Amino acid sequence: MYKRILVAVDGSNTSRRAFEAALNLASSMGAMLRPFYVVENTPVYFEAPGYDPSILRTRMIEQGKELGTEFATAMRERGVSGEMASAEATSLDDVSTVVLKAAADFNADLLVMGTHGRRGVQRLFLGSVAERCVRQAALPVLLIPSAAGHEQPEAKDAA
Repeated sequence: MYKRILVAVDGSNTSRRAFEAALNLASSMGAMLRPFYVVENTPVYFEAPGYDPSILRTRMIEQGKELGTEFATAMRERGVSGEMASAEATSLDDVSTVVLKAAADFNADLLVMGTHGRRGVQRLFLGSVAERCVRQAALPVLLIPSAAGHEQPEAKDAA
């Protein structure tokens, strides 16, 4: 069914669950998998003495490389083809735009993403990359909630 799967990753536990779900799908369907990492260049809203935004950018690039190595090993062990890719978001192209462009460039027929499931005021202020991708996507999007993989507490007997 799916032959080319792009999975957005950022190093969080939620995105690791999304990677695992995408890896399972790719393995069972013989699909090519592309983990995709975005370096987010957030604008500097303040001028603090000694603040150097390149330190954060450099660390994010390093994290992307580390994830690439980790995911390549997992993919090789499962016999899934593909390789990690990354790009940088800018003030003109936010993370969701970059992810959707990467999916289009890869000719993906499925986009897999983790979602933190924020609601209310928290979602209003923080926004949601996953939500923006779902709204703007021209391909199916599989969202893996942050609670995926957690065992549900058993109902206690009311005695």
